[in-house]
Amino acid sequence: MTALLQLETKSEANEDEAAGFDEVKAALDALTGDFQKKTAPLADLTERLAKLEAKANRPAANDNRQEEPAIERKAFASFLKFGEQRMPAEEAKALVVADDTRGGYLAPAEFSTEIIRNLVQFSPVRQAARVGSTAASSVILPKRTGTPTASWVGETETRTGTESAYGQIEIPIHEMAAYVDVSVQLLEDAAVNVEAEVASDLAEEFGRLEGSSLLNGDGVKKPLGLMSATGIDFSVSGSAAAITADGLIDLVYGLPAFYRNTGAFMMNGTTLAALRKLKDGQGNYLWQPSYAAGQPETILSRPVVEAVDMPDIAAGTFPVVFGDFMRAFRIYDRAAMSILRDPYSLATTGKVRFHARRRVGAATVQSEAVRKLKIAAS
Repeated sequence: MTALLQLETKSEANEDEAAGFDEVKAALDALTGDFQKKTAPLADLTERLAKLEAKANRPAANDNRQEEPAIERKAFASFLKFGEQRMPAEEAKALVVADDTRGGYLAPAEFSTEIIRNLVQFSPVRQAARVGSTAASSVILPKRTGTPTASWVGETETRTGTESAYGQIEIPIHEMAAYVDVSVQLLEDAAVNVEAEVASDLAEEFGRLEGSSLLNGDGVKKPLGLMSATGIDFSVSGSAAAITADGLIDLVYGLPAFYRNTGAFMMNGTTLAALRKLKDGQGNYLWQPSYAAGQPETILSRPVVEAVDMPDIAAGTFPVVFGDFMRAFRIYDRAAMSILRDPYSLATTGKVRFHARRRVGAATVQSEAVRKLKIAAS
């Protein structure tokens, strides 16, 4: 009997203990659920941040998206491909009609910039000179014609007043025109970048014409070229028919140090070849090519600009010019350039002709910054 009472008592104790455990478990579950509800926004934010981080760490090569071109650029591309009559109406409205009677359209700024950038390949003077832009028909620059003169004076001696004198130089803007022919099939091919094709051809045409005029232009309907400008001094080569090493040294050191230290040579390929063949008394070439990557070859430690329009070596000619072209020569591009699409003139040959016109002005503004080499004995 006693054993039975002990078992009943122990069972009641176990039941009380189990009930207490259930109560504790229920309380813990309630706390856990409440904690999860409160931290749910934080977990969601953490997951979103993880996704953004994973997206940011993707390789850039996998993202093939490209920025949409401006509406003017898209309209201009349609104009080149289809012409005004076949363009979508909304794109035709984006084109700006040029102020001429030929029905031309102003090229977008990006297209004009691309052509001007490519001109450097064909017009070497442009890469050496200072280039700017203007919206006027001419550019007027101040030019110093006189400098102040100082003198030593006594303690109470009267000082003589002097001042700088300034004049003006006007650079007129001239017009040049070129055209390129593009096949109809090329225009119809959507995979071909017609703008790049036209820009490349126009740059070559304008560069050929501009390169010659900027060096040898006579100032009639074109700029007065660097080699045609007055007031530029020269040194002689020391030979009636060739360039000598002594003549090159005299050319360089005949220029003021202020311009000499930033100067460069300009000559054509034939003259360049002749200079590379010059040797000293031991048979060593005077021109040592550069072996460092990215460093240009130099003559007397100064770089060389090759210009095909410079004259060849001959008696009485000026085949080499040396100086600071950035200070000596200015080029000004007129911002607007128009394109005229002519689908009729070459229709029987399956081509479309694009006429382009642009305006540019140039002049020598500091003749003392450059010096020419004349082929002469004395």
